[in-house]
Amino acid sequence: MGFSQKLQSFSILALILCNSRLFSRADSVVSQMIMMSSGGYSEILDSLIKSCKEFDFNNGNENSNNNDRRVVFELLIDGYKKKGLFDEAVNFFLGAKRNGFVASLLCCNGLLSDLLKANKLELFWRFYNGMLEANVLHDVYTYTHLINAHFRVGNAKEGKRVLFEMEDKGCSPSLVTYNVVIGGLCRVGEVDEALELKKLMDKKGFFADIFTYSILIDGFGKQKRCAEAKLMLEEMFSRGLKPDHVAYTALIDGFMRQGDSAEAFQVKEEMLARGVKLNLFTYNALIKGVCKFGDMEKANALLNEMIMLGIKPDTQTYNNMIEGYLKEQNTSQVKELLADMKKRNLVPTAYTCGMIINGLCRHGSIEDASRVFEIMVSLGVKPNAVSYTTLIKGHVQEGRFQEAVRILKVMDNKGVQPDVLCYNSVIIGLCKARKMEEAKDYLVAMIERGLKPNVYTYGALIHGYCKSGDMQAADRYFKEMLGCGIAPNDVVCTALIEGHCKEGSTMEATSIFRCMLGQGVHPDVRTYSALIHGLLRNGKLQEAMELLSEFLEKGLVPDIFTYNSIISGFCKQGEQFFVDMQKRNLMPNTLTYTALLTGYNMAGRRSEMFSLFDEMIAKDIEPDGVTWSVMIDAHLKEGDYVKTLKLVDDMLKKGGNVSKNVCHVLIDALCRKENTSEVLKALEKIEEKGLNLSPAACCTLVRRFHKAGEMDGAARVLKSMVRFKWVPDSTELNDLINEEQDSTSSENTGDFLKQMAWEVAYQELSDGLRQQWWQLSLMFIQCHQNRVLVGEFGEKGMPTTDITEGNLIPWG
Repeated sequence: MGFSQKLQSFSILALILCNSRLFSRADSVVSQMIMMSSGGYSEILDSLIKSCKEFDFNNGNENSNNNDRRVVFELLIDGYKKKGLFDEAVNFFLGAKRNGFVASLLCCNGLLSDLLKANKLELFWRFYNGMLEANVLHDVYTYTHLINAHFRVGNAKEGKRVLFEMEDKGCSPSLVTYNVVIGGLCRVGEVDEALELKKLMDKKGFFADIFTYSILIDGFGKQKRCAEAKLMLEEMFSRGLKPDHVAYTALIDGFMRQGDSAEAFQVKEEMLARGVKLNLFTYNALIKGVCKFGDMEKANALLNEMIMLGIKPDTQTYNNMIEGYLKEQNTSQVKELLADMKKRNLVPTAYTCGMIINGLCRHGSIEDASRVFEIMVSLGVKPNAVSYTTLIKGHVQEGRFQEAVRILKVMDNKGVQPDVLCYNSVIIGLCKARKMEEAKDYLVAMIERGLKPNVYTYGALIHGYCKSGDMQAADRYFKEMLGCGIAPNDVVCTALIEGHCKEGSTMEATSIFRCMLGQGVHPDVRTYSALIHGLLRNGKLQEAMELLSEFLEKGLVPDIFTYNSIISGFCKQGEQFFVDMQKRNLMPNTLTYTALLTGYNMAGRRSEMFSLFDEMIAKDIEPDGVTWSVMIDAHLKEGDYVKTLKLVDDMLKKGGNVSKNVCHVLIDALCRKENTSEVLKALEKIEEKGLNLSPAACCTLVRRFHKAGEMDGAARVLKSMVRFKWVPDSTELNDLINEEQDSTSSENTGDFLKQMAWEVAYQELSDGLRQQWWQLSLMFIQCHQNRVLVGEFGEKGMPTTDITEGNLIPWG
């Protein structure tokens, strides 16, 4: 008997057995038909259709005949499904439908459920559309599966629509339906809406069960809203429900995500206190959390604890531990964990190996990463696209482009399809190396594979061409990107702006900037700085200032690059204006020179600055106070104190006036140099010329002399403060006292104190300042100084202090 005849006989036999209600025997026959068929589902389908048409097994009772024959088709659908042949099951259903045989709702719901469990969503929708074409009625199970499918792909809107639709059609949702919707909402982050739905359930008489609460606890935990998650747990108790390990583990995971490991361990203790046993999932949540915080000692303690309790760690447990040690770059511990896995007959997964490769690549150990990859293959672990991509990216970062390209080819030969991320890694690396033609070839290959380039693909090419100076190519890819509906990001736009500005094409750069705003992309500090720099560099002073104003109005804070751009831009513009005005017989004045000198000083171009100042003096253009201050500041920044003092001399000879602030800067700089002779020389000049020294500058001098042990110098400063009226008003002096009390050293101050007290012309001060003045003087006393010194102050008619228990207590 030929195969087709044998299959025909089996078909007839299956129909006869179903007609006789011998369904279990019919199921065995159907199973043999599936096993013996080499032509797939179509061969069996054709045989059954032929048998149904040729034979009447119910003596003309058409309804009975159709029902019995339908069972055979359902048994075949079920047979394919049990063997995991979901494509054949769906195709058989659709083929039978075309021939007038439609499976029952029970059979359809069973296949919908199994397709969801197997995550065969494409087949699910194909099958469901066939159900719609066949007008198969829906029940609560059908709608529940449909809602689940929508939420699986993150389509919360459609999932909710189906929920309302089923109610409108008179089909009441069950508790399971509500749980599916609540779970779906939590997965897409809509926890508040999920909670509202739970309240609606309560109103309709569907009281939340343990599963409902566990979903909500997990949802709140994933959003780091553990206080609300804990309230859900408490509500469970109030309703007489006993949380299981699922609810507790969800709460532990939430606290770990929130960064509160102490609270997570508190939940663990509560579990044990309530008699809920910890299982593998609970320990994995705890270990994952502590590894994330870098507490590997605690992670090891938990691992040992679970093993002692007879709970065997799984691959996920070791993955968590390995990831923790990789963060610490502790490869020796990673090796030990891998060895331990081998002892327990746990084979590292592609994820395990990919994680190790990624960790090694991240720390620049590309050779070790390559060895792990080879070991992974030798263990029979099939690398996935992520593992290949990680290794490719590692080689690219090390500049090993040939090796990266070789791995890409190996990946292709092994039947692992490179994804967009993989191609992007290669293209980005080649663009950084300015190998633009090769990068372009991989873009073409990527598109030929049906992969769609994204903003990072185009961004790499645009950035590469900008750096190479080929702005025409950069613009072409930018237009191509926009034509594909891909919105640019700030990095892409900034690269184009910098490139065009470098080429002097400020109009194109400004156009890109406006396009960026039109696309809803918000420029950052770098973008604004690049365009401002380009405009200034190309002489667009007015446009640059307008853009700077817009930049500041947005509340953005300029960085060092922004300031440098503005400073260098103004210097360049100033130089050009300086030359142009002289060509027009307009002679620069003091203000002109001072502005350009200030620009040079800010830009650090001091050799040019000093030459310009010499030119100014040679042309008999008199510096003003600002000019002198700028020049003194420049010499101090150069560390040339001799020239600084000479500059002060020149300034004073010309009748210049130095502000208190400049004197302070001068004194502070000289003090840092730790040359007291130069400090004294500067002080003599200040006194001689009747210049004003600020109280803060005086205190700087006092501290410097005190530190050097030159008490005479310190006393002289205090004396000068009174003699030359440098003492401020009472409010300012009080602030100065508070500041000095925190900063002044008090070693060896006995003689210093007497010298100050005797030499300072106390009587010259007004009554309102005397007490504060002496408080400033006395703050330099050592706390354990004997009372004789204090008594000497009293003998001179000066106010005294009480010294109690080592503390200096101000009087008054």
